[in-house]
Amino acid sequence: MTDTLTRPTRAEAEKAIHTLLRWAGDDPAREGLRDTPARVARAFEDWFSGYAQDPEAYLARTFEEVSGYDDMVILKDIRFESHCEHHLAPIIGRAHVGYLPNNKVVGISKLARVVDAFARRLQVQENMNAQIAQCIQRVLEPKGVAVVIEAAHQCMTTRGVHKTGVTMVTSTMLGDFRTNDVTRREFLNIIGNPASRQDR
Repeated sequence: MTDTLTRPTRAEAEKAIHTLLRWAGDDPAREGLRDTPARVARAFEDWFSGYAQDPEAYLARTFEEVSGYDDMVILKDIRFESHCEHHLAPIIGRAHVGYLPNNKVVGISKLARVVDAFARRLQVQENMNAQIAQCIQRVLEPKGVAVVIEAAHQCMTTRGVHKTGVTMVTSTMLGDFRTNDVTRREFLNIIGNPASRQDR
């Protein structure tokens, strides 16, 4: 959350949810909905916890004793849940992250944490893809970074065009992954062809 915005109080958030329940046509005072505003506020704290996280901090501790290893490091099938900034609808998918080390590597769990830190914010998939790649490039300064995201967007499966079984695929290639066709093809071969896979 930016410094120019004053965060509402929990009570204000719950009151807003109370109003939305009434606007939807139900009675927030009935037994089943009585605690819903508080539950939704707690859910928002979890879903959007990425605003309180610093993705770059996860990459700060690196390891340089890697015996000269300079080939690809790839973490594939990182599952995530995010929310569309246009409708607040869930985005469910997986990310594949690769980089070419330049004398230092990072613990693999940290790559998953970077994905989650950006996913747990209101997002557009294209932005999230670029944010992950640029963060890794900025902190690790590798010879290249590749990020591919494939996800299903509930804003188009449960509303609007109501198209189920549709997967959106985005990619960001930096450094050698962008300039070297062989390197890019090797990465894509390792993660498989995202466009042809069904969600497992």
